[in-house]
Amino acid sequence: MSVAWSPDGRRLASGGGGREGGELFVWEAHSREQVRSLVSHSGVVFAVAWSPGGEILISGGNDGKLRWWEVESGQCVRVRVAHHGMVQALKVSPDGGILASCGDDGAVLLWDLNSGERLQILRHDRPYERLDITGIQDLTEAQKASLRALGAVEDDKVAPW
Repeated sequence: MSVAWSPDGRRLASGGGGREGGELFVWEAHSREQVRSLVSHSGVVFAVAWSPGGEILISGGNDGKLRWWEVESGQCVRVRVAHHGMVQALKVSPDGGILASCGDDGAVLLWDLNSGERLQILRHDRPYERLDITGIQDLTEAQKASLRALGAVEDDKVAPW
């Protein structure tokens, strides 16, 4: 579903899905040999990006989570809940300090690449953004879910951003 070259051009990362869930592979480009196989997403890996030094690989899947991987050890070193629905794309800023993620929820999130802390949310207001529907009578659960998907809030059922 996604591929990304390492900054030095020696390796290629590919993300997709397999029998055990989301799969992320690292390949040596010239020898065409698989270096790492990383399985941790509960579903398909849709986006991959490398850190500027090539030591960290970031993946995003249809589980809405971002994962930071140490390429040499193959260890997942950080997981962040990012989006409602699938992570569609990941890009690292030209200066190498910020990761941008976008997802099905219409949000673009900016992350500190090194610490994994969320820095900012970029999104247009949805039709019912911040409308408090707490206590409104005669709405079905499906109607409430639809309103929340359009930006409404109810009690503590607020989006993670």
